[in-house]
Amino acid sequence: MANNSLLILDSFTFTIESLKYSEAAKNYYERLGSGVLTEEDLAMREENTRLKKQVDDLENQVKQLRDRVTKLELAVGCGKGVAATPAQVKSSGDAKPAKDDDDDVDLFGSDEEDSESAKIREQRLAEYAAKKSKKPALVAKSNVILDVKPWDDETDMAELEKAVRTIQMDGLLFGASKLVPLAYGIKKLQITTVIEDDKVSVEELTEKIEAFEDFVQSVDIAAFNKI
Repeated sequence: MANNSLLILDSFTFTIESLKYSEAAKNYYERLGSGVLTEEDLAMREENTRLKKQVDDLENQVKQLRDRVTKLELAVGCGKGVAATPAQVKSSGDAKPAKDDDDDVDLFGSDEEDSESAKIREQRLAEYAAKKSKKPALVAKSNVILDVKPWDDETDMAELEKAVRTIQMDGLLFGASKLVPLAYGIKKLQITTVIEDDKVSVEELTEKIEAFEDFVQSVDIAAFNKI
């Protein structure tokens, strides 16, 4: 490819040289030597000046193209294992070596960095666990209203309530109470309790109240709400 480029440049140069020695220019120089110049000769002189400038410009362009082709040939030759010229050797010697990417890789610091990261992660986890352990755990509680029904209207409701309040369980707290009319003059005891869900079973509490068989006929859950 480079050889073809040189052939094209040589043909172009030959064309330029042919322009210099055209037949018209030859006649002009003959008349100029005889000292007889016509108006046509003067016009030709002006045209010759213009052409000379164009030829000079073209020669400069050809020279630049030759230099570029020569550089390309040298580059292609170096790529194919052709011996480099002394000028090429000097040029390549002046060039700064490219920085190797491996220079930026720390082959001995990776383990140390991983170890340091692991220490920081463990420290943060320990701090989080300690902070969480100091925070009081949320205790799940429920508000339960019980309807305690007596046997009949002759049941002493005051004694019934007193017996119910004697029940003691961890996580159980009795609240307000009232007597609610049921039927035929019978009143039931409606009593409020607050229980800790993990400690008190409503079923167990109901069984304990129904154990007072002299006063209690049955126990129903009137309301059950999470607190």
